This record gives sequence, structure tokens and C-alpha cells, in this order.
Amino acid sequence: MLAVSAWGTALGVLLAFAGSAVVTWWLWAHGRGALRIVDHPNDRSLHQTPVPRTGGMGVLAGVLLGTLAVAPWAINGAWAWLGAALGLVATVSLVDDRSGVPPHWRLLAHLGAAVMLMVGGILWADLDVPWGHWHLPLPLSVPLTLLGVVWMVNLYNFMDGMDGFAGGMAVFGFGALAVLGWQAGDLAYASAAATTAAAAGGFLISNFPPARIFLGDMGSSSLGLLAAGLALLGAQRGVFPLWVAGLAFSPFIVDATWTLVRRLARGERLWEAHRSHHYQRLVLAGWGHRKTLLWSYLLMAASAATAVAGARLPAGGQAWLLTAWAGVYVLVHVKVDQVERAAGGMA
Repeated sequence: MLAVSAWGTALGVLLAFAGSAVVTWWLWAHGRGALRIVDHPNDRSLHQTPVPRTGGMGVLAGVLLGTLAVAPWAINGAWAWLGAALGLVATVSLVDDRSGVPPHWRLLAHLGAAVMLMVGGILWADLDVPWGHWHLPLPLSVPLTLLGVVWMVNLYNFMDGMDGFAGGMAVFGFGALAVLGWQAGDLAYASAAATTAAAAGGFLISNFPPARIFLGDMGSSSLGLLAAGLALLGAQRGVFPLWVAGLAFSPFIVDATWTLVRRLARGERLWEAHRSHHYQRLVLAGWGHRKTLLWSYLLMAASAATAVAGARLPAGGQAWLLTAWAGVYVLVHVKVDQVERAAGGMA
């Protein structure tokens, strides 16, 4: 995506939002019988009745429409490889939604997508933090890229367990990347991030609680792949240091990573369904979907805004910003424990 105009970007964002909203609505209203892809409640679920999980098709339809409006002739190089990786993850995830795919095949597809990104030159090449900058040698860059991409794809899927949650993270996270791209004068990058945020926004019309349709693995895994790919690509294009993208998506990254570490420490079976994420625990403790979601949106908005602001701070200010956010997430964990204890005491 090279020759990109401001008008093309505006049209792309509009089409991404409208296209996603319309296709998602159609999938809810008419697609259940034709596609027969329905999310039935299980041990991990917070919903009580079967809900269609084809919303990812709407999001990807919006992304495609937006991309075609912006500059379809300029999709080459790294952008083409990002599209190919997205296609692989989306296809395997759709099959998984429809009939199930063994975990090892899903993992292989995610690794294949990460390899595609690296072939296109999209990889974790530098460690650029407020405390210093180091260029990573290839033997370290390759495994870090593989781990980072695979984890981002899967954590986004893990966090897609509450109405309006994953879609909201996409709006705030990709919205922040779009603003950073615009500030850096990289309109092509800003357009890619903005159309993704807009497509997620169109989907949210039907996904805000009580949700009529879910993303499904196709939607959540695809958004995770795009988050990883655009984060790495933005860092490589000099739009921002990589930690800035990490901060923008930190509400998901921190919750999923903390929960994984916590379950490992407890000796739990990681492949089994659970409801141990912070947002799940708050819902089960009595906060409900809307209260938990609105407080989560506040956290997402704050992380996105400070990520945009933090990219322009001097190194000292960036260090203090990251330290402050570490404190915020410690407080979040403490608050969730308090809510659970209070709910247990009232039971």
C-alpha cells in the first residue's frame, strides 16, 4: 500500500465500517441456518444460550472493502505477505469454527503465518525500549517473532469471551496505531490500522451486550494476527517503538499472559476450558457484562491514549509511563481479588 490519499483513506474507513456492520447483521439474521456455525455454552462461556459465531466474516469483509477502496494496486511486498498470513489464519480458523481442527494443526497454521510475515520482512528486529536500543541478531529475532505472533493470535482468541470485548479492544488498539501512523506521516500504515478499527466498530453494533453474534475463532484469531503484524510492521517502518503497540493492546496482553502464568503455577491443564481471566472473574462475581465491559473500555481507552502520547515523550518520560502502567495492572489484579472476596462473603 504505497500510493494512498487522505480521501481514499476516509472512503476506506467508511466502507470498512458500513460493510462490516451490514455483513455482520446479515450473518446474524440469515446466516445461522445456512452456515450452521453456532457457539454453544461450555465451561469457559459466560453466555447461556447458543449464539452464531460468524461475526469474523463481517469484520474481514469490512477490512477487505476498506483495503480495496484505499489502494488495491499498491498491495505488494510486506503488505501482500501480511495479507497471505491473514488468509491462512482466517481459513484454518473458519474450518475450526465449522467442524473443529486439532490443536497441533492450528498451531502449525499460526507458525506458518509467522513464517510468512518473516518472509515478507516483518519481524522483531530490534529491542527498542526507554532504557536503550539494541539490534537483535537473526538467531534471536526469528524465535522472538515466532513466539510473539503465535502468542498474539492465541491470546486474542483466549480473551474473546465476553460481549463487546474483543471488538472493543480492536477499536481502541488499532485506532491508536492509526493515529500513530498519521502522526508519523505514514498514511499507508494509518489506513491499514484505521480500516481494521472501523471494521471492528461495525461488528460491535451487533456484538454489544447482549450480543446477537460472536467473532468466532476466525474473527478473534484474525484480529490477533493483524495486531501482531501491524505492531511489527509499524516498528519496522519507524512509526513507533514496538513497546508502544504493546501498551496499546496491553489490556489483552497483560490479562492473558498473567492468567497463563497463574495457571501454570497452579499446575492446571492449559488445554482445558476455564474462566480465570480477570474479565471472566468480574462477570461471575456479580459485575455483569455491561459494567465489566464499560470499565474495560475505560482501561482500553487509557492505554491507547497513553500509547499515542508516550511515543513522543523523552526516554525518561517513557520509562515513568511504563512504570505507572505496571502499577495500574497490579491494582487491577488486586481489585479483581477484592470483588471476588466480597462476592464470596455475600453468598
